[in-house]
Amino acid sequence: MDTIQQEMPAYISVDVETAGTTPDEYALLSIGACTIGKLRKTFYVELQPDKPNYDPRSMAIHGLNPDDLAQNGLPPGEALVGFENWLQIVVPATHKPIFVAFNAPFDWMFVADYFHRYLKRNPFGHSALDIKALYMGASGKSWANTSGEILRPLFLAHTPLSHQALQDAIEQAVIFEHILEKITQPDRV
Repeated sequence: MDTIQQEMPAYISVDVETAGTTPDEYALLSIGACTIGKLRKTFYVELQPDKPNYDPRSMAIHGLNPDDLAQNGLPPGEALVGFENWLQIVVPATHKPIFVAFNAPFDWMFVADYFHRYLKRNPFGHSALDIKALYMGASGKSWANTSGEILRPLFLAHTPLSHQALQDAIEQAVIFEHILEKITQPDRV
C-alpha cells in the first residue's frame, strides 16, 4: 500500500496593512510575519505602492504615508522575494509553511495576489488558517464571539491593536499559541 508522505506544518503568523479593501484596486503597503513558538523569528517589509488608490479609512487605521513608502519602501517584487527567502530560512525543508492570520481571508488575498502577480508562485499555496474560525471550532462559541475585542483580552494583556503589521503578527501568534494549547487541553477552551 502506498503511503502519502505529508509535510509537517510550519505555522507562520502574517499580518498586512493595505491602502484599501481589495488587491485589485488598492496596494499592499506592509507585511509582518513571525514563526509560531518559543524561538520566534520575524520578518517585516514596507512596499512601494503599486496602485494610486487610497481609501482614507484604511490609511487612517495604520498611518503609513504613501509618499514615504514611495521613497523608502521596497518595490513589490523585491519585497516578495525577501519574504519568500525568509520563509525558506525559517521553515525546515521537511515542513510546509501554513499562513495563519486573524481574519485570514483578508490578509491571505493580498499576500496570495502579490506573490502570484510578482513571482508567479505562492510559497503558502492555498493553505491559510483563520484564528477566528479555529477559536470558534475549538470553543463552540458563535462567530460573533470571535472578534478581536473578545479574544485579545482573553489571551493578551489589555493593549490596543497597533495596526503595525509585525506587532500585529506577533500578537496573533500569541493568541494562536494559546488556542493550540487549549485544543490539546480541551477543558481549558
